[in-house]
Amino acid sequence: MDILRIATAGSVDDGKSTLIGRLLYDSKSIFSDQLEAVERTSQQRGDEYTDLALLTDGLRAEREQGITIDVAYRYFSTPRRKFIIADTPGHIQYTRNMVTGASTADLAVILVDARKGLQEQSRRHATIVSMLRVPHVVLAINKMDLVDWSEDVYEEIRTAFVDFAARLDFTDVTVIPLSALTGDNVVKRSEHMDWYHGASLMHHLENVYIASDRNLIDIRFPVQYVIRPQNGKGDYRGLAGQLLGGVLRPGDDVLVLPSGLPTRVKAIDTPAGEVDEAFPPMSVVVRLEDEIDASRGDMIARPNNQPEATQDIDAMICWMDGAPLTVGAKYAIKHTTRSARALVKEIRYELDVNTLSRNLAPTSLGLNAIGRVALRTTQPLLTDPYRRNRLTGSFILIDEASNATVGAGFIA
Repeated sequence: MDILRIATAGSVDDGKSTLIGRLLYDSKSIFSDQLEAVERTSQQRGDEYTDLALLTDGLRAEREQGITIDVAYRYFSTPRRKFIIADTPGHIQYTRNMVTGASTADLAVILVDARKGLQEQSRRHATIVSMLRVPHVVLAINKMDLVDWSEDVYEEIRTAFVDFAARLDFTDVTVIPLSALTGDNVVKRSEHMDWYHGASLMHHLENVYIASDRNLIDIRFPVQYVIRPQNGKGDYRGLAGQLLGGVLRPGDDVLVLPSGLPTRVKAIDTPAGEVDEAFPPMSVVVRLEDEIDASRGDMIARPNNQPEATQDIDAMICWMDGAPLTVGAKYAIKHTTRSARALVKEIRYELDVNTLSRNLAPTSLGLNAIGRVALRTTQPLLTDPYRRNRLTGSFILIDEASNATVGAGFIA
């Protein structure tokens, strides 16, 4: 049974937490005591209904304010598929949390309030989802019960989003009208919207095809750790890490980068024993036929299919810090298992998330800004374009004084 990783996105109070709560409730993925606690809290707050958003808004500050602050992960399954769902914040000051939740998603659900239509934050999140190359996108037009299940409202919002999305890099967009509060079109088809002939949200999530989304061509295996016998006895030497691309098999001819020394895969080990092949996102231990010096930050690839080793990085940046990004600033950079330092050489432009126009040569990038920058690193990084591999094509920037993550980058 495969796993679908989902991220929610959208503006404030569009009903993301309620939708996830409804999915958990209607798929019978919550315990009776959890439901009783939610019902009790809803009564204490004076709500006339059971607020299913409380199933994901776990922080006290979130419950008091009725907003989502941090990313909440929930796990559930149906007979067809397992799901990991990230409830991400809608507030603009928590855009960085949304980037975190969507960075590993296979599918993004972008919610809009049927009464309000597309908001600036909805467009911002759609732009980020496009930058993050999330393969599948669902526009969920929520709160249809508050607009009398109007087909005209649905069509107006659908048309506006499709026009906006045409300028982004989406490959698969599905639009579903629903009501998270009442459950219409969430798990079961709605009787109130007989004009809608598509699938419910759950049916779409269960059946969307994701097997071809991962890169199974380019072998990319960053070394995370070298495993040696703990007692010093024996000659076992394995390179542990997560396979980020390609299919690796014993007998494959490979190179260890950046040295470029050729060798061959002797065996692939897992906690369950040796395997005949490894594929993303498996974490394995690779044993090589030759005694080659390899350590954390090195990468295994095919001789005729290698990442680019470069110190000059051209990337889109989502800035996550209150202190702005400026030319000449220096940060620590972490890319796969390799760490270095980076200098900001140039800010090429800032992207306006509403119009998708470019503000050329800005002096800085502020909190939540998205822009294109040029970096110079202290040592070569083994990179691919983000379009080719989401994992070897991304990195984070870290403030060395506070150790805080201040930016997420996507290599052009």
